[in-house]
Amino acid sequence: MGLKKPLTSARARALGMVAAVAVLSACAGAPGPDGINDPFEASNREVHAFNKALDRAVLRPAARGYGAVVPDPVQRAVGNVVDTLDVPGDIVNNLLQGRIGHAAENTLRLGLNLTFGLLGTIDLATAAGMPDRSTDFGETLHAWGVGEGVYLERPFTGPSTARDAAGALVDLALNPVRLALPEREAVVAAAARVLSLLGDRNRFSATIDSILYDSADSYAQSRLLYLQNRRFELGQGTAAGTAAADAGFIDPYEDPYAQ
Repeated sequence: MGLKKPLTSARARALGMVAAVAVLSACAGAPGPDGINDPFEASNREVHAFNKALDRAVLRPAARGYGAVVPDPVQRAVGNVVDTLDVPGDIVNNLLQGRIGHAAENTLRLGLNLTFGLLGTIDLATAAGMPDRSTDFGETLHAWGVGEGVYLERPFTGPSTARDAAGALVDLALNPVRLALPEREAVVAAAARVLSLLGDRNRFSATIDSILYDSADSYAQSRLLYLQNRRFELGQGTAAGTAAADAGFIDPYEDPYAQ
């Protein structure tokens, strides 16, 4: 009974977020000739400058230190555990999108990695040829017909859209693992997500540094790559230029708490 009230409150917040994104999407206006809808560019650029300064001062040096101190096998194990923690949320979103087959595949992945993969530290499912059906509530909103809305740059987590920002908050509020874990275990899971983020920042440092520090306009470059890659993920067009796709673009500020 103790979980009922927080769960009900989380559902209420999630519904409020969905309503908010619907309003934002409806009032967003039309994209420009370049396909980008960024009416808040001035404030977005301010947030981007903050995120870039944070990356330069904190995230990039911390990621380098993490990569230098922690052996690669341990980094992979931490990343695998975080991926495993994400799977229950993926299954929920698969079901909400009506993709029963994807939900079944993710359920098999979860069972295999938890049992024979030493509680998710080893990704046996991928080695066994089981596809990773990662998704999120932003994609669920897309499947329900909600437009992407305006472009937003979020503090700490970077490029997004109104739809994806609301989706990330819903994923956080209703994540099955977060709601089920006791407080101490939830703190450990959150710490693992931060370490996984540092590992990704270190692994893709060349690509991310190129976007943030070698571009003539890092804001415009990040915005373009995010929108084109996200639309490609959702089946709305080609990837962000074959060059960006070949480079294996990673969101420089990917949310460590997004599911």
